[in-house]
Amino acid sequence: MTASTPAYLEAGPPSAKTCLVFLHGIGGGKKGFQSSVDFFAKQGFRALAWDMPGYGESQAHDTLSFESLAASLETMLDAAHVEKAVLIGHSMGGMVALQAWTQCPSRIAGLVVAASSPAFGHQDGDFQKQFVAQRLAPLNAGKTMSEVADRLIPSMVAPLALAAGAGLAQYPAGLALAHACMSAVPPSTYRAALNALVKFEQRGALPTVSVPTLCLAGEHDKTAPPEVLRRMAQKIPSAEYECLKGVGHLMNFENEALFHEAVLNFTRRYF
Repeated sequence: MTASTPAYLEAGPPSAKTCLVFLHGIGGGKKGFQSSVDFFAKQGFRALAWDMPGYGESQAHDTLSFESLAASLETMLDAAHVEKAVLIGHSMGGMVALQAWTQCPSRIAGLVVAASSPAFGHQDGDFQKQFVAQRLAPLNAGKTMSEVADRLIPSMVAPLALAAGAGLAQYPAGLALAHACMSAVPPSTYRAALNALVKFEQRGALPTVSVPTLCLAGEHDKTAPPEVLRRMAQKIPSAEYECLKGVGHLMNFENEALFHEAVLNFTRRYF
């Protein structure tokens, strides 16, 4: 493995018929999917989870873009000797998965696009400018990424996921992990990822997706609402749509068992 190869963790037999690759979101990291990797390894799959470039142990790119992220994903697949993988992308990771489909479709056996979208819109649009400004305002005011997580996590989960006024000490274990992952993101990486996010556009690629695909929504997700996932599934030939009850945008942290069940049912049907 070279310095330019993204860091990843893995479990399960290298000879397994199917390899699952978990792709985290803008506030995540490979550690957020450690238990998912372990769970699916026990089900007989080979499972990997990466740190996107600039996250965790992965070297940052000079310029972060979805094109460079998809290229780095292919580099990681090469390093791990994975010919084809089922990509399981959460939030921004789902966008990376769709981008990878356009750049290296021969490496993709299937897709799970969770709490994500096929596009963010026009980067110079008012909504996009406001989104970036709001997300960067705490950093611009001198706040830490831990303080950013304090502010964002309660807004991204289902209403009952957190007790009213709950502090970090009262977070359920899954959300405490989400908080730890977001807190560990370098501010420079977070800024770069946000600026890349608003440039993402792959709606035109949806009709070309020819592998088994699951579009997975969270009932209370305000960041990637269920209707966005439902419409995406309608545009992908033979895609499935499922909405997980009682969770928001951080579905795999809020109710990991429910998330695992949906992914396992899908993978067992097709792989």
